[in-house]
Amino acid sequence: MPLIFDQPATRSFVPSPLEPLPHQLLAAVAQHRMATTQQLQDLLRPQAARQTISRPLNRLHKEGLIGYTALPDSHGKRAWYLTPDGARITRDWPQLRGRPPYPITSASAASMKTPHVLTVVRSHLAFVADARRRGDEHGHLDWTPEVAHSLGDSERVIADALMYYVLHNDDGSRTKLRALVEVDRATTSSERLATKLIDYARLHTYTPAPPGRRAAQANAAPAWQRWYPVFPRILFILTGASPVTLAHRIEDLQAMTSEHPAVAQLARRVPLGAAVLDDLEQHGPTGPVWNPLTGQGERRSWTEL
Repeated sequence: MPLIFDQPATRSFVPSPLEPLPHQLLAAVAQHRMATTQQLQDLLRPQAARQTISRPLNRLHKEGLIGYTALPDSHGKRAWYLTPDGARITRDWPQLRGRPPYPITSASAASMKTPHVLTVVRSHLAFVADARRRGDEHGHLDWTPEVAHSLGDSERVIADALMYYVLHNDDGSRTKLRALVEVDRATTSSERLATKLIDYARLHTYTPAPPGRRAAQANAAPAWQRWYPVFPRILFILTGASPVTLAHRIEDLQAMTSEHPAVAQLARRVPLGAAVLDDLEQHGPTGPVWNPLTGQGERRSWTEL
């Protein structure tokens, strides 16, 4: 049941100014693995002057805690990442505990991962901006990239991000939501994208057997309950192709949902949706931009899938 409070939210959910900005910048870069100056400003100080962010970034760079790679064809725009020293410093920070240990700590690694990582951050920013507009709770540390879950036999499913979001309802109640997010830039086949749904269907039913007690497996809880009270909804965010191509990719996700027995079973219990990144940025994630992967009904908010 939602938690009930006397009054609805009346302010935007923004990082506390009481925490030093350099500390917040290091935490944000550690959390997201890489981000541009503008993205960090949008995450942490959306109303401030650009120098408010660029000056502490340059100081952190001089101190050897962050590095940068110049974005191609961008007139010198920088994408920042942690150096090995920065990764060591932030590793045990309380707000970063449990973060997957996949830091980007060199310019060569950053340049190769820039397109995908920055698109994932761009997707997060759409939710951050919408949450601030609505007064919901979703901040710069409520989005964890590269979250892996075991499927047994040394197999894993890795989500591009795990999102935590607290929705403030009109009646003053709060609804806690979670989502596993897949960001698709149309760099692989549509079929390969759709098969990711099979991995999530396997995760939904995967129950590890206790060592030497396989007969007890039928009574064991699914592995996902170690981390979540409810299985997170699954969101696909698409970009990098024409509107026609993106529509076809969404149709293929819907086809997989209806044709694969395990995915169809997943869809009966877990909300599944897909949207185009440009639509999220234009209308907000809570706008009617999400296509239910069951193919049932019109486009809607991600909270109503």
